Amino acid sequence: MKLGIHVISDRHLDDIVGIAKAAASKGHEVTVFTMADGVKLLENPAFTGLCKTPNVKMSFCDHNATGMGISKDGIPQDVICGSQYNNAIMVNISDRVIVL
Repeated sequence: MKLGIHVISDRHLDDIVGIAKAAASKGHEVTVFTMADGVKLLENPAFTGLCKTPNVKMSFCDHNATGMGISKDGIPQDVICGSQYNNAIMVNISDRVIVL
């Protein structure tokens, strides 16, 4: 199964990490796309560290991150600095999408 996690809030870090790791550990492909207030999580290594988890791919909306003044200096290169196009790809390839 392919699971998409659409992160639009910075209030559910533990849930996002737990769901992503649980799904990935079962062999599911996980795609995380972050936008809106969710980009605030890009400053948290517990969130960006998910990109090191096997079967997890991450991207974020550069427009939202720039607009909120999020520094991209500490974001791992494995986290794709993207756009709503990345969101559309995630939705298209995912069997299920969770919005948090």
